[in-house]
Amino acid sequence: MSQDTYRTTVRELSDEIIDAQGPIRVLNAIKWDDQIRERFFESGFEEQPEVGPHYYESRPLGFDPSDLRDRFRALERNIRAQLGPVSPAGTLMRFMCEQFRLVIDMLEARGTPAFAELSGLLYGTPRDVFHVGGPTVLDLSDTLRSTLDAIAASMMEIEEPRTIPGSEAVRLLQQRLDRSMGPGRIDVRLDDGIVADAAAGASYIKMRADRDFSERDLAVLEAHEGWIHVGTTQNGLAQPVCSFLGKAAPRTTVTQEGLAVLTELLNIKSHPRRIQRIMRRVEGISLAADGAAFIDVFRSFREDGAADEEAWQLSSRIFRGCPPEAGPFTKDLGYSKGLVLTYVYVRMAIRLGRVQRIPMLFCGKVDLQDLGVLHQLYDEGLVDPPPFVPPPFDDLPSLASTLAFSRFQSQLDYDRLEADYIRII
Repeated sequence: MSQDTYRTTVRELSDEIIDAQGPIRVLNAIKWDDQIRERFFESGFEEQPEVGPHYYESRPLGFDPSDLRDRFRALERNIRAQLGPVSPAGTLMRFMCEQFRLVIDMLEARGTPAFAELSGLLYGTPRDVFHVGGPTVLDLSDTLRSTLDAIAASMMEIEEPRTIPGSEAVRLLQQRLDRSMGPGRIDVRLDDGIVADAAAGASYIKMRADRDFSERDLAVLEAHEGWIHVGTTQNGLAQPVCSFLGKAAPRTTVTQEGLAVLTELLNIKSHPRRIQRIMRRVEGISLAADGAAFIDVFRSFREDGAADEEAWQLSSRIFRGCPPEAGPFTKDLGYSKGLVLTYVYVRMAIRLGRVQRIPMLFCGKVDLQDLGVLHQLYDEGLVDPPPFVPPPFDDLPSLASTLAFSRFQSQLDYDRLEADYIRII
């Protein structure tokens, strides 16, 4: 097979994957409507939400699971037949097909205990370790929460007031993104049908009309939703051969969400309460994984100081797709787990003198485990460098200087330093 034929074949198969996954909308398929919330609040938080298989029967997926599953199996066979069993591009595409088949299995199980089990296979569990014999995702949450609790109360309370209404926030965020990414790349719009304050698509960011925002919120959304979620999608879809990099399979979630949080931090726009909320989700997911029901998790958030509405939002994120007695949906582990993994990758790239590899994190929707293969595809001319690299990563010497010091910091005894410094602070 000539190089031109190889490139054409990869592109055609890549486009087939993009077309096949088009009907799959995981979050839209599992979200709860406002009536579920209203009934729960009307019960005085005493009755479990009535969400089971019957609830989802009236909410069609928009595709026939059996037919779509067969289509992905046929695609896998076709990829192997045309590219062989060890082609780097073929390997990545077959992984994607396998993942989407598992997603279909999970969505078919909406409202049953099997949904949570399949979610754990796709997105991980709170007991996952970062390396052999190392700490778990839950350990990370415990450590960060204790650190955040030790931060002076005055620092935790320095949080800008949310006084910017949704309509004005849309205008301001649009201006920010037009400046940092170029005009016309992202369309910011209002939407009342999302659970989070904001959500990203391939070329847009939706913001809740009934929410007020702060300037810090807008800076976080610019980095998290704009630079990473939309930016990597557009970079992937712009690939001339491996266009499949423009679509996110579940295995890329950990890297994408972690990279988004890391970018917030390196952009110096995050806040201790933002990290605290992320850790709360991990703790709630862990409670549900250990057998806690929706009401138990909801009450734990309230006891931890969350207002009723925040406790509802956190709990419903954890149980969406699951019955209220058999969660969790573990996608939100990606924020904390991915933060550590992407930080370690960047730091190791600097330590090993391979800082030029870092921009490949942004060439599309990638998983850290795929980067070795992507470097090979880059060397073969099948993957292009990303057209857009977020500001914290577009100056590699500065990034290397910023993070090089962190290795020495890990050797310091901060309990001893606190005792020494308390006299002069």
